[in-house]
Amino acid sequence: MRVYSAALLFLLLTACETSPAEPLATEDTAEASDPYLIASIDGDALNVIVEIPAGTNHKIEYHRGAGYLNDTLPDGSQRVINFLPYPGNYGFIPSTLVEKARGGDGDALDVLVIGEGVPVGTQLRVYPIATLLLRDRGEIDTKIIAVPADSTAQVFRADNFLDFSLGNDAAKRIIETWFLNYKGPNATELLRWEDEAYAWREVRRWRTDSEAIQ
Repeated sequence: MRVYSAALLFLLLTACETSPAEPLATEDTAEASDPYLIASIDGDALNVIVEIPAGTNHKIEYHRGAGYLNDTLPDGSQRVINFLPYPGNYGFIPSTLVEKARGGDGDALDVLVIGEGVPVGTQLRVYPIATLLLRDRGEIDTKIIAVPADSTAQVFRADNFLDFSLGNDAAKRIIETWFLNYKGPNATELLRWEDEAYAWREVRRWRTDSEAIQ
């Protein structure tokens, strides 16, 4: 487990970084004119749109009509995570919407894909292996943890929650610790971990497309 912990920590600290001066992907360079409309499910995998590459601490979000932009604070400065960089590629599952009227945050489902950094706007096929449930400002915040469907892009072998928990417990604890601290001390609260089946149920619960488009 120490090997997995060291490997993930190395990826976290050394993966490609996105500096404020780098141009971000726009709608012209993204995988589709509107990534939100890509199918949520692709066969036995999920589709994910990467907003934030592994190894950066700059908060990047996709905005319709503008593309991928650095998130800003009320004073106009760029939002930077005042903690270790993202420990995986962070993004969303397209064609999902966690509706506020049903207790959600009004955004697409969040995903952290464990692996080396990929460019902003990359579309990935992934397998969910776990679900991390947090409480953030009084709301339940669901983070799906996934690995690339392409086995050559995987940094460790785990395609289910049991393998992830038993064989890669150190990596699991790194991810948990990161999400509990990246917004500052005591900003988020751990509720529980769930398995890959829970992740699939969440996708089916919040998907807005009627069927997967191949």
